[in-house]
Amino acid sequence: MHDANASIGIIGGSGLYDSGLFTAEETVKVSTPYGAPSSNVEIGRIGDARVAFIARHGKGHVIPAHRVNYRANIWALKSVGVKRIYSVQTVGSLKMEMEPGHLVVPDQFIDFTKKRDYSFYDGGKTYHISLADPFCNELREILIRSAGKLGIKTHGSGTYVCIEGPRFSTRAESKMFRNFADIIGMTLVPECQLARELEMCYASLCQITDYDVWAEKPVDAHEIIATMQKNIENIKRILAVAIPETPEQGTCACARALEFAGV
Repeated sequence: MHDANASIGIIGGSGLYDSGLFTAEETVKVSTPYGAPSSNVEIGRIGDARVAFIARHGKGHVIPAHRVNYRANIWALKSVGVKRIYSVQTVGSLKMEMEPGHLVVPDQFIDFTKKRDYSFYDGGKTYHISLADPFCNELREILIRSAGKLGIKTHGSGTYVCIEGPRFSTRAESKMFRNFADIIGMTLVPECQLARELEMCYASLCQITDYDVWAEKPVDAHEIIATMQKNIENIKRILAVAIPETPEQGTCACARALEFAGV
């Protein structure tokens, strides 16, 4: 354990880190039982809040979604004292009213990944955590309220379908997913459930970069990057309001996730 005294963590792309959201005061290199995290943990401040940041895909976005060491990333944040995580993710839209440029704070997910490491408990002790409500509602409400104060178009609910990647969906897959979900991405699972296993609060702030291929327009990686760059400022503004308003310890049940989950 490293005594960084950072109770709030941010997981995002290197573009968010380079946006000037906060200035790093300390860089912590963390070793975990699961290998190296995607990047060193950067410790800094947003307002009076001390925060820890990990670049999910590494500095320079060199690690694709299906190769991210999600267990190491969550473990690394836990090891520097993080109790509550805000995760920033890039998604495609499966609904016409959820337009590119909008943000979404999802409240459910569907997992269509195939070969990731989904649990810290692979033997010895078994835990069956509840994910009926997979996100911390306290953190979700803070994000929604912060976006409202700023007048930034943000959908306060939605179902995120997570696919393996790194390829995008076929048209048939996209049309199928539209029946069950609102947005589609590659990074939520298992990140979200691993945080719950370590009894950490977790909420996601998703930026919509495109309509998935159900809209008869193939997904273009260059278009996605351009929209991401435009959205960074809005994401930064929301987090700059949300994080100082986030209590270090919530009254939610996230911190007691394992209480009745062991067998």
